[in-house]
Amino acid sequence: MKLIETIVLALCLGFFVGAGAARAEEMNFRVIGLNSGGCGANCPQVVAAQGEIGEATPDAFLAFVRENVGGGNLHGIVLLDSPGGKVVASMELGQAIRKLGMAVIVARPAADMSRQNMSLVSGRCYSACVYALMGGKKRVIPAQSRVGVHRMFNYSTSFDFSEGGIVHERNYDDGGMRAMLSRYANMMGVSTDLVNLAERTSPDQLYMLTGADIARWRLGSRKL
Repeated sequence: MKLIETIVLALCLGFFVGAGAARAEEMNFRVIGLNSGGCGANCPQVVAAQGEIGEATPDAFLAFVRENVGGGNLHGIVLLDSPGGKVVASMELGQAIRKLGMAVIVARPAADMSRQNMSLVSGRCYSACVYALMGGKKRVIPAQSRVGVHRMFNYSTSFDFSEGGIVHERNYDDGGMRAMLSRYANMMGVSTDLVNLAERTSPDQLYMLTGADIARWRLGSRKL
């Protein structure tokens, strides 16, 4: 189902990981043109960011923006679609987005690549991705898109003969990262209650934010 037919020009203004699922493709960036009422070659262009947030992602994002700024009809909007990734890298990506004054929309380009200018469909922002989302000067989470959080963790690896060889052990934050995330959320204008909720949620499941949650914790709005 189509999510957004057009983006109005009024919008133009690593240590811990969040996801325990199998490793996804690292985040990539591209410039896309959006359908906007028969605008043709003058359709607004935005940055589409899709994939897992890794340690190299913040620098890659800044390099991409530097390479593409001033070209075409690029506006300060990031379409974010991510299963999660590294927590510190996600905060750094959020800080880069905020420094550039960019808006963030949880959405992705439609799969149909045959058209020069594309529409958008629902996106996801799971786990550590929420900390990148917080960086948006304006944050939009359309009703069809999904944002989910859970407790952060990392893995350590050791060798134990009694356990049959290599052992992967899951480690949790001792409170230091939680305090850092709370300060970061507060700086970005988001309630620290969201961080507290994430850290109370099992790392093996996602708490999917409702529209009421999104509004109550000032994470974003449903509409442009």
